[in-house]
Amino acid sequence: MSNPAGTEESHSLRGPIDRSALITIRDIIDETEPLATPSLDDYLNPSVLEISLKDGLCGADNGRIDVQWTVRGDYKFHYTDSKGVNFRWGKHPHDGDYIHVPGLEHYHPPPNASSDPDEVEESCIKQSPEALVTRAVLKLWRVAYHSQSYDPLNAGSNPP
Repeated sequence: MSNPAGTEESHSLRGPIDRSALITIRDIIDETEPLATPSLDDYLNPSVLEISLKDGLCGADNGRIDVQWTVRGDYKFHYTDSKGVNFRWGKHPHDGDYIHVPGLEHYHPPPNASSDPDEVEESCIKQSPEALVTRAVLKLWRVAYHSQSYDPLNAGSNPP
């Protein structure tokens, strides 16, 4: 997997995309979240699972979560919506640049999913299997959706 221009290896997902993990995530979302429509960008050789949301958070008309999961267990769940709000949960090396994050799991808060070391937080999601991470993301998103607040997005206990 190539790195985007200007990024360090330590801030990238390691390894190729894990197709079977994305299919597992797709199936869980398809079965459990009525506002979501998940689809792979390419069924045989996917690079991302795109989850279209019929409604967004805090007044957004719609949203989308893009998921990447690698064979090394690194992941990224990136939310964006019609109001331009972004946030993401991730697990991958960050070379210690995220000063409030002791491990690999981290959270880039809304509204812009900043990578500023002072803003990136330790993620409340500590589980590793794709099924548990997916269920945690869905639960955190649902709680935020019903409360019409971004505050619950990283406020769950392990597992959320």
